[in-house]
Amino acid sequence: MSDNRPIGVFDSGVGGLTVAREIMRQIPDESIVYFGDTARVPYGTKSQATILRFVRQIIHFLKTQDVKAIVIACNTASAYALDIVEREIDLPIIGVVKPGARTAVETTKNGRIGVIATDATINSGMYTRYIQSISPDMAVFGRACPLFVPLVEEGMLHDFVTEEIANRYLADLKSQNIDTLILGCTHYPLLRSLIGKCMGPKVQLVNPAYETAVSLRRMLGEKDLLADPIPAGKTPQHRFFVSDGAEKFEIFANSILPYDIRRTRVIDIEGYEE
Repeated sequence: MSDNRPIGVFDSGVGGLTVAREIMRQIPDESIVYFGDTARVPYGTKSQATILRFVRQIIHFLKTQDVKAIVIACNTASAYALDIVEREIDLPIIGVVKPGARTAVETTKNGRIGVIATDATINSGMYTRYIQSISPDMAVFGRACPLFVPLVEEGMLHDFVTEEIANRYLADLKSQNIDTLILGCTHYPLLRSLIGKCMGPKVQLVNPAYETAVSLRRMLGEKDLLADPIPAGKTPQHRFFVSDGAEKFEIFANSILPYDIRRTRVIDIEGYEE
């Protein structure tokens, strides 16, 4: 059996495009409906109640697009809302926290794992709880890096200011003798080379965006939801939506995705209250 309906992917802004990119690479026959909540970014400084309201609105919107599964391509939303909303909807749904955490446990040699993320993700303790539920002896060290999101959103991926901030943020983790570091925000893989330079070659970086795409492929296969192979010369029908700033979003998306985005629609996400 197969299912050619699209996969719904959403994030607080452009960071989730790293997850969309990995889905395009790992499951190239699948179509995506992407929503970036660019009017309300960042999520990392907001309360759980606010994030949960946002997530419910976005899921409502994605269901109107007839998606077959949903990916919460945002660590903060995954940490604060996934366990709640997966009990509320009748679609398969996954987040980015658990796939990254599992891979970190499999990767570390000394049992000392670092996590960099937004304030909300670090404060939720989600990564620590899930890592230690797999392996209780793991030591987990978290560091919030709130300025990384706006720097990525502004396209300052290789700026000396970003490198200086990264060095300041990561100094504490370097002193903890970690050998594995989870890039616990979907914006952060876009700073991978800079973060790798700061941490040095002995620290393995875990990209939850890649691990989520792999987990999604496995889940779709188990549920007989994989799309049919696309004929040669054809491409999937991806659709993109934002809550504000379509032109800026498109410029950024076209700089990192394997397919050019020709149209991004702005929608009033507040109109999708359940």
